[in-house]
Amino acid sequence: MDEYGWNNGVADYPMLFSGVDMVYYEDRIRDAIDQRNSADGGNLMLYFDERRNHEVKAKVLSAIPSVEIRNGELTGCTTVRLEAPLTETEMEDLQDYLKGQFSDGWGEGFEQQEIRTGDGVLYVHFWEEPFEFEVEAVHPAEPPQEQPVSRRPKMALAGMDKNIFCILSKASDLLKRNGQAEQAGQMRRRVFQSGDYCRALGIISEYVETELSEKNLTKQKKRSDRER
Repeated sequence: MDEYGWNNGVADYPMLFSGVDMVYYEDRIRDAIDQRNSADGGNLMLYFDERRNHEVKAKVLSAIPSVEIRNGELTGCTTVRLEAPLTETEMEDLQDYLKGQFSDGWGEGFEQQEIRTGDGVLYVHFWEEPFEFEVEAVHPAEPPQEQPVSRRPKMALAGMDKNIFCILSKASDLLKRNGQAEQAGQMRRRVFQSGDYCRALGIISEYVETELSEKNLTKQKKRSDRER
């Protein structure tokens, strides 16, 4: 798409603009493409005859024309979504079909569409000789996988002295070995702010599984049963 027909309302003959010149009108051209595509989504594969190549018809989900700025030029492009990879022969057949669409089908209709700007009326065509494709494969980004939730490590309070700092240190080490260093830091901060031994044990028992953890669960269950 190197040249564009232009009628500025003053001269009767068109002025030919390059892709570099047309970068300024990208938004207008993109809006015009969206308007033309609004009826059928712009999927050129809707008109692909299965008898031409049934494998291409089955593998190509959609082929939607648009424009992009490449190397400082406004360039026509087609976004193709595939169900399965194409063979070399199938890719050649698809490109031949798209060339026909841009020269005689979709492109012929689009170049007759007036694109009004503050400078005049613009006509854009996607076809020129020689017509070549630059194929760029883009794989869809995989959705981030959820990290497995680490279970709370177990720690028995029975038999330990009542030194809260000793208990906190052991609980912190267990969490770190369990891959929960962030939780260990949260626990330590909360314990230091608690100001009470029993409250500190309760906080520790939220992060590591202790005898108090089971008691707390039992109390919560009984409270829930009473509220029903």
